[in-house]
Amino acid sequence: MTQNKLTTAQGAPIGMQQSLTAGPRGPLLMQDVQLLEQMQHFNRERIPERVVHAKGSGAFGTFTVTHDVTQYTKADFLGEVGKKTDILIRFSTVAGERGAADAERDVRGFAMKFYTEEGNWDMVGNNTPVFFVRDPYKFANFIHTQKRDPKTNLRENDMQWDFWSQCPESLHQVTILFSDRGIPVSYRNINGYGSHTYSMINDKGERIWVKFHFKTKQGIKNMMDDEAAQLIGSDRESHQRDLYENIDKGNFPQWRFCIQVMTQEQADTFQWNPFDLTKVWPHADYPLIEVGTVELNKNPENYFAEIEQSVFSPSSMVPGIGPSPDKMLQARLMSYADAHRYRVGTNYQQLPVNKPKCPFMTYQRDGEMATADAYKEMIANYHPNTREGMPQPDAKYLDPAWDLGQVIVDRYDSTLDHDDFTQAGNLYRMFDEDHKDRLTTRIAGALGDCRQEVQLLQICHFYRADEDYGMRVAVKLGIDLEAQMKKCKPDPA
Repeated sequence: MTQNKLTTAQGAPIGMQQSLTAGPRGPLLMQDVQLLEQMQHFNRERIPERVVHAKGSGAFGTFTVTHDVTQYTKADFLGEVGKKTDILIRFSTVAGERGAADAERDVRGFAMKFYTEEGNWDMVGNNTPVFFVRDPYKFANFIHTQKRDPKTNLRENDMQWDFWSQCPESLHQVTILFSDRGIPVSYRNINGYGSHTYSMINDKGERIWVKFHFKTKQGIKNMMDDEAAQLIGSDRESHQRDLYENIDKGNFPQWRFCIQVMTQEQADTFQWNPFDLTKVWPHADYPLIEVGTVELNKNPENYFAEIEQSVFSPSSMVPGIGPSPDKMLQARLMSYADAHRYRVGTNYQQLPVNKPKCPFMTYQRDGEMATADAYKEMIANYHPNTREGMPQPDAKYLDPAWDLGQVIVDRYDSTLDHDDFTQAGNLYRMFDEDHKDRLTTRIAGALGDCRQEVQLLQICHFYRADEDYGMRVAVKLGIDLEAQMKKCKPDPA
């Protein structure tokens, strides 16, 4: 067969790419199936954008184990120093749509897929170690505040700050977002965090709690507001361009993969809830333990096929890595995979970018986008069965049971009995005077768009974290705090 022959999607050769018409001026003929196929496919070229993390960039690479952590986990891909595993990373902004500018003030998504010999492990995190809420019931409502007002179709500061003022657990993340780390220079210059608490299980069946950290070897670099505004005016794709061009030139970005480890005994006496997504584990008490090095060294051949259709879900776990009682994580285990089935398709796992590189056998059948590859040699589509050679569970992969003690299942108010101010205040006090001034100037600039009721409520949160924090924002908003002081006394805890 002649090479480079143009065909229809069914493989039929095409003689000319011109519409079939009755005479040179038309009209068109419905029998022109080549034209119909092209128009019908074009109408369906786009899939729904991600509700969150819609604007993103990605690349492939390699993870290499540099330190022995087998005392903590039986995960095969972490089992031997020097072992290499193929990976994919997708970076993103959070709030903006697909056409948003890369250099906006926003949290950055940091999602990783490890193609291990025991299945895919997805580490789905951000460039911040905490998040805005700890109860998944609030998540959809929070994201609504980051999107567009249903009446004006504009992004509104009043919506955001109204929500944050009612949710003091957001203060830690808000402080990070409006700090000097709010606008990274590039994706190469950010850290990645699993943020949630996860579990690791070793080959003895012992479980510990763990947090994942990916420290950039390029160094943390950020932009000030005026620099970002100027860059957006000239290049809305700055992060995409930087990542692609550096990898294309052989300047491969790297990150150190580290973990923090906490035993159950330590968790029982930890000052805060160790499974609270709005809290960090102090490094002085739980130091980083190095695991390996991540390197990105290959750009995608086709952005849509390999990045836009890539999916990441915390539910993609491997033996030796598991969940924790973190409420937000528990909800994400369901919601992410469900979102991908809606956005990409029922059998999204069968796409090359999402498919495990190890052998896999499942009794899942049919549905949109099903391929014969998934059926392989299997002659049964049900379990249990007596068919010879059919896949069976293996008890050696069972995780040890969770001892939850005497607990009561209920709808608990996640705003009660929580210290939402100490860590935000500690972070604020780490900043020098100029950084404090820039932070509070940015906050006042955004909060100034809001109703005074929202401003006063939010200032109370700042004040409880640190008196100077609250006073600076109030002064920059032109608000006299004397009448509000009784409401804003620092929390004695």
